[in-house]
Amino acid sequence: MIATIIPDMKNHYPVLLSELISIITPQYGGTFIDCTFGQGGYTKKILDFENTKVIALDRDIDSIKRAVEIQKKYENRFLFKNIKFSQLDNLKLKNENITGVIFDLGYSYTQIKDPKKGLSFETIGELNMKMGLNEFSAKEAINKLDEKELAKIFKYFGEEKDSNRIAHNIVEDRVTRKITTEELVRIIESSKRKKNQKTHSATKVFQALRIFVNKEISELIYGLINAAKVVRKDGVIAVVTFHSLEDKIVKYFFKSLSENKSVSRYMPKTEEKINLFKSISKKPTVPSEKEIKENPPSRSAKLRYVIKKEDFYDFETDILEKFDHLIKIENFSKRL
Repeated sequence: MIATIIPDMKNHYPVLLSELISIITPQYGGTFIDCTFGQGGYTKKILDFENTKVIALDRDIDSIKRAVEIQKKYENRFLFKNIKFSQLDNLKLKNENITGVIFDLGYSYTQIKDPKKGLSFETIGELNMKMGLNEFSAKEAINKLDEKELAKIFKYFGEEKDSNRIAHNIVEDRVTRKITTEELVRIIESSKRKKNQKTHSATKVFQALRIFVNKEISELIYGLINAAKVVRKDGVIAVVTFHSLEDKIVKYFFKSLSENKSVSRYMPKTEEKINLFKSISKKPTVPSEKEIKENPPSRSAKLRYVIKKEDFYDFETDILEKFDHLIKIENFSKRL
């Protein structure tokens, strides 16, 4: 996950907003779940249309401030919950007809620049990276996990080529000194064999730690599964991703239930398996040149979506088995 907001902190810039709105069509009304409320960019645009309602979720407690502002304006059409989106099936939605479920998997500029969160390699002080409702911090991971575990986190969650060298040097250095944000950046830079002129040397390791600390792999997988459960027939699930690992998970989930025959557990066993989703395009929607120019962090964004074809709640999927190797890496956290 990376920043999705332009450098002006006062102006929220939700990525691919017009494209998303054209997909979920709030002009026809309906109830939408915004799984990553953030600063409310998608939510506010949806609520601009009459006969719409938004149930917004965010694990970040700081999002409540913006939610309160929107609640005042749309008292009867907006509800905010400070929960992880993997828990969206715990919401009481029996009387709701969910038209669409949307995810924006990027961090906002304000979150990246918040020194308390410690998400950025430009932050000074202790490593944190907790987005809310967390069990441990990056500081604990860096100081307690062994060399092999750290190397796997950097390799699989950050696609860092020098993962082994970086992990080795971290473990050596932490014996004699405290690993702060600045110290971690120094270790990474001294461990890199080749420097990339376009991106900072610490980018991939910090991405990997954010994913690990916030358990973003299992969060996304369970978020997708539960979105498929709660959205109505003919409803839309739309996801904006920002790095290849996220996109790979979303692409597989959508494709496996759109192209490979799948079945609801409540359908008769004798009934032929059908595709539960309809995918309109195999290729993701990406930002225009104009949007990238106005908001450079949007350049890596990809928007994928599917339409729910059948009326089902429980269903069969092998996505947990497909990405089991990544979940096992997340489970290193059980030692913390």
